[in-house]
Amino acid sequence: MTAELSGKVALVTGASRGIGYGIAEALVARGDRVCITGRGEDALKEAVESLGSDRVIHVAGKAHDEAHQAAAVERTMEAFGRVDYLVNNAGTNPVFGPIAELDLNVARKVFETNVVSALGFAQQTWRAWQKENGGAIVNIASVAGITASPFVGAYGMSKAAMVNLTLQLAHEFAPKVRVNAIAPAVVKTKFAKALYEGREAETAAAYPLGRLGVPEDIGGAAAFLTSSQADWITGQTLVVDGGIFLNAGVG
Repeated sequence: MTAELSGKVALVTGASRGIGYGIAEALVARGDRVCITGRGEDALKEAVESLGSDRVIHVAGKAHDEAHQAAAVERTMEAFGRVDYLVNNAGTNPVFGPIAELDLNVARKVFETNVVSALGFAQQTWRAWQKENGGAIVNIASVAGITASPFVGAYGMSKAAMVNLTLQLAHEFAPKVRVNAIAPAVVKTKFAKALYEGREAETAAAYPLGRLGVPEDIGGAAAFLTSSQADWITGQTLVVDGGIFLNAGVG
């Protein structure tokens, strides 16, 4: 059965697949209308058909492109008349290796896509709707941003910046807009395949809950943080990690 319309509208970046798709799916299931973004037109069209073209629209483009950011927000406003929730999920991690050998141009690309784009989308939704009408923002960070992350150092640094961006936005956008982050551990997506492919059972065994994450886990967390049940929560980073941080304890 299709949920009744909630009257709320969300913009989810990087949502043609993986975590972003899982978040869009959770929001649609509770009755929200959603605009999804991503780089691939065909992949976005497939996602819209799967999620429901009566509830979901798409805008293709690169997350760090300011014109794309403006177009996505403008299209959402045109189609639905509001943009209550922003979920900044678009991200990249094009390099795997020691930080001492990191190409600085790659580092710049990672920050541009993972952090600056999130700020740009937040500015756009703030001006278009949230400044006057309120709402919520959820930034998808990572456990890599709150601990040392060997071989994905640039990604980890960018996600640490996302955590701080969450604090800055939560402070400046209050009391109208709540801003929180989610920090997942390894979630089974194409984006994270290199971290578990060919050794999933071994990787999952390190998690106290005995499995890797799935996009629905993050979708549920995002749905909670954008719901009225979270109306007194802002500036927080919710770690969704299957208990992996518990293994940092003594013994």
